[in-house]
Amino acid sequence: MMKRAIFLTALLVALFPGPGVQAQAQAQPVLVELFSSQGCSSCPPADRLLQDLAGREDVVALALHVDYWDYIGWKDSFARPEFTARQRAYAREAGSEMVYTPQMIIDGTDAVMGSRPAQVARLIASHRSAPPTADLKVTRQGGRLSISARARSGMRGRCTVRLVRYRPRASVAIESGENAGRTLDYANVATEISDLGQWDMSRPLELEAPMAGDLPSVVIVQMGRFGPVQAVARID
Repeated sequence: MMKRAIFLTALLVALFPGPGVQAQAQAQPVLVELFSSQGCSSCPPADRLLQDLAGREDVVALALHVDYWDYIGWKDSFARPEFTARQRAYAREAGSEMVYTPQMIIDGTDAVMGSRPAQVARLIASHRSAPPTADLKVTRQGGRLSISARARSGMRGRCTVRLVRYRPRASVAIESGENAGRTLDYANVATEISDLGQWDMSRPLELEAPMAGDLPSVVIVQMGRFGPVQAVARID
């Protein structure tokens, strides 16, 4: 067991280096969405992996909790039907009707079991190495957001601009269901998601939107409705 623990620790360090490798990272972070559930016994390893990813500057990591496991004995306090709808929309985009937890979606395109760090790392590295398709700038002043974007390399298409609010840290004592008796820790738990507008990439985007509350947020620019992520930016 000790050798296995040392191996796993070394694997995580190699696959998910900390802030010391910033010089190798492109300016555009990679969006990682974890679809998880408090009632899923297979999810805690993926939840822990997302905590590691949440500490990286070159990754925007979000946990979106789904509600389709609520019937098995524990109602997820973070789950929202719109998060379940988002996961199902990704499945339809991929030509499938199947959804599962824990699932990670990388930059809106690649799906992977969220508890497989080596596969997740390879996908993140692949997306990091791809040239950026858009430049995104987001500023907040008081209760207003100002969002501007420019397409790169002749990119064309119609995109959706979204805002995701999230809680950086949370702990939950699970009282029943598959994880009964456990207190689980979570990172970057999404609390709401909303569409801010559409962007035709053939011309620059200039968009303003209201911004209430003090939770950190992320702006996502995504091709079509649930296609490839073109740009993502944090709002602290």
